[in-house]
Amino acid sequence: MSAPSFAPSAPIRAADDRLAARLRRQVGQAVGDFRMIAEGDKVMVCLSGGKDSYTLLDMLLALQARAPVHFELVAVNLDQKQPGFPAHVLPQYLRERGVPFHVIEQDTYSTVTRVIPQGRTMCSLCSRLRRGALYQWAADNGVTKVALGHHRDDILATFFLNLFHQANLKAMPPKLRSDDGRHIVIRPLAYCREADIAEYATQRGFPIIPCNLCGSQDNLQRKAVSRMLAEWDDQHPGRCENIFRALGNVSPSHLADRKLFDFAGLGREDVEKEWPEHAEPGDNRTSIRPSIHSFESE
Repeated sequence: MSAPSFAPSAPIRAADDRLAARLRRQVGQAVGDFRMIAEGDKVMVCLSGGKDSYTLLDMLLALQARAPVHFELVAVNLDQKQPGFPAHVLPQYLRERGVPFHVIEQDTYSTVTRVIPQGRTMCSLCSRLRRGALYQWAADNGVTKVALGHHRDDILATFFLNLFHQANLKAMPPKLRSDDGRHIVIRPLAYCREADIAEYATQRGFPIIPCNLCGSQDNLQRKAVSRMLAEWDDQHPGRCENIFRALGNVSPSHLADRKLFDFAGLGREDVEKEWPEHAEPGDNRTSIRPSIHSFESE
C-alpha cells in the first residue's frame, strides 16, 4: 500500500522543485558513494521533530520509491519526557504519511537535569542517553542501519570543534560502525547544506517540534562554530564547500600522525627513488602513501 502524499499548502513553484531535486540527488549520491543502504536493509530513521530529521525521512521515502534495491523504513522517536513536549505531533504526522513508526518513552530529561548543574551544557549527556535508547531499540528489532539527520554543516562544525577544543582531526563520517560494534550508522544528508534543508522544511510545512532542553542554550560552542561557518559562507562563497571536500581528500604523508604514515621508515633510498635528479622544484610526489578512500561532494 503506497503512502499518501504530504503536500505543502501553497502551490509548488519551479524553485521548490529544483531544491527538492537537488536534495534528492545529493542524498542519492551520498548513499551510493558510501554504500549506505543494501538489499533487504531495515533502516531506522531517527526522527526528533526537527527540520533535519523530517527532511531525512522525506528524502529516504523518495529514494525508497525509486531505488534499485528493496529496503524497509521505520521512523523511531524518543519521547524524553520534556515538559510541554507535544507527544501527539509525530504520531499524527507519521500516520498521515503512512510511515511505520515507534515511539520510545524514556525519561532522560529528569536524568539530565538532575546530573548536570543548572547553566551547564546538557548536550553531551543528553545525546549519550538518547543514543543508548535508540541503539537498544534497533538491536531488539532487527534494524540493520541507523539513519541520522546530520548534514554537511554538522560535519564541518564537528571537525572544527575537534580541531579547536580537542586537538584532533576528526569529524562525523557519513557512515560508521557504532562504538559497541553492533550498528552501522549512516548520514544520508552528508552532502546537503543546512540552508537548503531549512528552506525545504519551510516549503513542506513540517510540524517542527523545538528542543527546549539543549536547543535553548545559547552559549554552546557548536553555535559559535556554526556562526563562523555561516559568515564564511556569506563572505567567502565556496570556502565551506572546499573544506568539506578536503575531508575526503586526505594526504597522510603531509600531516604528522605517525600512526597513519610510516615517517620513521622513510629512508634515503625512498627519497632517491621518488625524487630523481630531474625532478622539478615543488613536485609533491611522495614515495609511501597508504591507500585511502576518497569521495567527492558533487
